[in-house]
Amino acid sequence: MDAASLLTGLLLGALLATAVTLGVVALGARRRPDDGLEPVHESLDHLHRLLAGMERARATAHGELREQMGTVGSASTQLKQETAALVTALRTPHVRGRWGEVQLRRVVEVAGLVEHCDFVEQPSGTNDAGAGVRPDLVVTLADGRQVVVDAKVPFTGYIEAVQATEEAVRVQRVAMHARQLRAHVDALAARRYPTAFRPAAPFTVLFVPSDGFLMTALEAEPGLLEHGFAKDVVIATPSTLLALLRTVAYSWRQERLARDADQVLEVGRRLHARLSTLSGHLTRLGAALGTTMTRFNETVGSYESSVLTAARRFDDLGIAESPVPTPVPVEATVRSLRPAQPPLPDDADEDDDVPATRNGTDG
Repeated sequence: MDAASLLTGLLLGALLATAVTLGVVALGARRRPDDGLEPVHESLDHLHRLLAGMERARATAHGELREQMGTVGSASTQLKQETAALVTALRTPHVRGRWGEVQLRRVVEVAGLVEHCDFVEQPSGTNDAGAGVRPDLVVTLADGRQVVVDAKVPFTGYIEAVQATEEAVRVQRVAMHARQLRAHVDALAARRYPTAFRPAAPFTVLFVPSDGFLMTALEAEPGLLEHGFAKDVVIATPSTLLALLRTVAYSWRQERLARDADQVLEVGRRLHARLSTLSGHLTRLGAALGTTMTRFNETVGSYESSVLTAARRFDDLGIAESPVPTPVPVEATVRSLRPAQPPLPDDADEDDDVPATRNGTDG
């Protein structure tokens, strides 16, 4: 409506300026012949058409503005209805609990626990008092212990505090919200979740779906966190729970790396023992090969001195068709197995030229 008023004022100003112009032209026409008024009539016709176009544009703009204002009003009304419906839904314990569970599920997915940790949603258990309990989430730590997480938090007082228009009413509703959260901490501690899931951490995590819920409660009762710690209840918002769960995931990775390192150490020990056994076999085989070659050379010597002497007499008498071949002694040596020593940079090539001996001796 302000734009329409501005446009109307501009139009009135233009009309006033036109009237003044017409007056000046009329005064001048009285002093001139009638033939000099033809250009004035053309200018007035042009001005009339221009003003008519401006009026049509103003009417169109006014209609569009009215339509847009109606659309904004309709959207505002719909938004107000949706907000009221959301507030009404959040006042219902079932809807409020389901919303907390959805928020908890999102935090778990962001933390990456699906890949690195084992967790169970809404498991059933029985505490040491014989009462059945059912938390929203149970996360398994690297050492086998479990952490219980509950997401059912009352925040009716917080909603009323946000909707309050007076400061006194807001302070009263904030105090009520803090009392509700404190009472829920006491109720959660009375359920004794850690005794129902063993081995479990000696505390229970109370998940608050929004950081604003906890900050508002701490305004009225700054010692709420200490009260929860005294009751073995840790109040966690999405940001703090995300850090906690990421720590759990990190502990899983470290535990897996430590387990793999232990397996590598065990495989190394087995390999070392087998290498020791193989070294013993190689040492005994080298000794046996050296003894075999010694016995072979001794046999060849005895064969040459005793048997071939008589066989050559047949050759001298021309009885044999061909002479008896003389066996050649084996002069190869068996290299002994020595402990590995790191060679010096200058002596690395010289070690390869050192001749090996058979069992420390030649022959």
